[in-house]
Amino acid sequence: MSDNPQPARDAFRPLPGHRVLALSGRDSAAFAQAQWMNDVAGLAPGHWQWNGWLTPKGRLLALFALLKLDEQTLWLLLPDADPVALAAQLQRYVFRSKVAFAVRDDLCVAGAFAAPVRASQSGIDGGAEHGLELDFGGEGGPRTLRIDTHVANADDADFATRWTAFDLEHGLPRLGDTQAGQWTPQQLSLDRLQAYSVKKGCYPGQEIVARTHFLGQAKRGLALLDADGPLLVGSEVGDGERALGTIVSSVGGLALAVLPLERNPAATLAVAGVAVRERALRDGLARA
Repeated sequence: MSDNPQPARDAFRPLPGHRVLALSGRDSAAFAQAQWMNDVAGLAPGHWQWNGWLTPKGRLLALFALLKLDEQTLWLLLPDADPVALAAQLQRYVFRSKVAFAVRDDLCVAGAFAAPVRASQSGIDGGAEHGLELDFGGEGGPRTLRIDTHVANADDADFATRWTAFDLEHGLPRLGDTQAGQWTPQQLSLDRLQAYSVKKGCYPGQEIVARTHFLGQAKRGLALLDADGPLLVGSEVGDGERALGTIVSSVGGLALAVLPLERNPAATLAVAGVAVRERALRDGLARA
């Protein structure tokens, strides 16, 4: 038995924006394998991975946790993307495949800053009927994410801000509408999350991803910035002489920006003329 106490129900708070899109049918896994950037075929039932859907030019449209409940049932946990719009876009590629989409707004997605009892790394604890839990912790501490029909406690803005800050500190970009379709997986440093594959075969954008990987052409990646005031998504980051990159995710004075991998480490970075500090990204959100 685990020495970790199970997170009490009152420790969980709703996670705004987090919704579930379910895929079902005999061709669900094959459809996902053909469309998304990570290796769904290699994911065992009862496990989850980071995954995403790309444009043909290799730009990320949606980033999500993909839960493989069984060979015919997949859940997409979407922290930012609209599941209704995503389902409509995916439907265009179904053709004769036996796969159905369902937006599961009957489910509540909630989180707690506590360790799960049995879920660990990529293993899913529980099931679709009675709720499930995922290990969403990292170097910054433990977290448990729960999906079930139970309505969690009232919304807590401070809790939601802390959850998002944890995501950003561990290199998980939260992509709103303005940033969707703008960045490649390498520019978002999604190798840190083991969120894409260069070996699984064809999928939209695969040629761009593989070419960048094998030719060593990745020139930009994520940097974690903080400031004493709010940092806004879409703002330019510069070094006083030139614009270097763009903020892609932020919460308060904390932000993830896409910046050149090779840049002067002594340069003072600034956003809108205000100096910002660069911090090291934490590890631990990758799943094996």
